Amino acid sequence: MTDSTYTPPKVWTWDKASGGQFANINRPVAGPTHDKTLPRGKHPLQLYSLATPNGVKVTILLEELLARGFDGAEYDAYLIRIGEGDQFGSGFVELNPNSKIPVLLDQSVEPAQRVFESGSILLYLAEKFGAFIPQGVAGRTECLNWLFWQMGSAPMLGGGFGHFYAYAPEKYEYPINRYAMEVKRQLDVLDRQLADHAFIAGDEYSIADMAIWPWYAGVATNQVYGAAEFLQTHTYRNLLRWAEEIGERPAVKRGRMVNRTWGDPSEQLAERHDASDFDLRTADKLDKRS
Repeated sequence: MTDSTYTPPKVWTWDKASGGQFANINRPVAGPTHDKTLPRGKHPLQLYSLATPNGVKVTILLEELLARGFDGAEYDAYLIRIGEGDQFGSGFVELNPNSKIPVLLDQSVEPAQRVFESGSILLYLAEKFGAFIPQGVAGRTECLNWLFWQMGSAPMLGGGFGHFYAYAPEKYEYPINRYAMEVKRQLDVLDRQLADHAFIAGDEYSIADMAIWPWYAGVATNQVYGAAEFLQTHTYRNLLRWAEEIGERPAVKRGRMVNRTWGDPSEQLAERHDASDFDLRTADKLDKRS
């Protein structure tokens, strides 16, 4: 444990110089910082996002819906560069007052319906199309149990462990140990559930899997935070089996690419407006044209 301690002042004040990697986009007030109208495409669904784990949840579901033949799930995916503050533009804040990605606009209804928070988007789309959520009361409830488990647990994984282990300007033993313990408990919860079930909520692939996979499969397979060895994720064998099986689904592979601007250029599709974009407009192909 560090030999320095912090005594909170009587009144907290905002120090713009602190906060680590994301200090330039974190602030204690809401609302827009600049005027910027969001673009609109021709498809029924308009998505404004980035391929973070929360963003990937939604693009996976959209690609799964299209793969199942739901033409109404066609979408335009516009890139929101959160590091540059796009989420604080007036158009984005109008759709999501919380200024977080992803946000969805459904143009197929009148008036157009905004949907924000990734879990809300998953539930909205699953109910809209009657897919990837069990229809019976028991199955639906179990699916929602795990969907809301993810929504409540991920802040401990991302904002807690991920921040202090990977992004904080200085490493401190106490918060890393505190959140590592909780993350390992969560991984064990999933591993035990998957010991007796093919998918998270039972025998049926659902939005529960789509919500949990980008976060926890990413940690288990060392794609998020680079902490697999630290957390000894190889010991969660049932979780790894599930992570690998979900990752091989074609729609999941496509969903991971949308609004992605890092990693292998062949897996980066900054914006998606047509199914052909996966073959024609990934970063490696655009680079060859320029």
